[in-house]
Amino acid sequence: QVQLVESGGGLVQAGGSLRLSCAASGRTFSIYAMGWFRQAPGKEREFVAAISWNVGRTYYAESVQGRFTISRDNAKNTVYLQMNSLKPEDTGVYYCAASSTSWPFLKATIMASSSYDYWGQGTQVTVSS
Repeated sequence: QVQLVESGGGLVQAGGSLRLSCAASGRTFSIYAMGWFRQAPGKEREFVAAISWNVGRTYYAESVQGRFTISRDNAKNTVYLQMNSLKPEDTGVYYCAASSTSWPFLKATIMASSSYDYWGQGTQVTVSS
C-alpha cells in the first residue's frame, strides 16, 4: 500500500502562483508514476500532469502546458506541482495519484484515472478573478 498526503492548496488571485506537494509513504519503492488530477464543482475529475518516478518523464494536459511544472524528489518521496499564471478555471480540488503498475508512458494511459492505484484526499485550490 502507498499513502498519499497533499498540501499547499489555498486561495490566490488570478495570475498568482501556488505549489502543491504530495508526500508518499508506505511501499514507495513500488511507485512507477505519479500524477495530479483536479475536479471543479459539478465537473468530472480531469488529468493535470504526471511524472515517471525513476526516469522523470513528464506529461501535461494542454490546458496547463507552459504554466504548471511537475517535479519529484525521490529522496523525500514527494512530488510537486508548481502552478504559475493561475486562472479562475484552475479552481478545484487537486488530487495526487500514484501507480505501482508499469504501463506505457503514453498519453492514453497517463491521462486515465484508472491507471493509478492510490489517491490522496485532495487539496482545494481557489483562484479568484
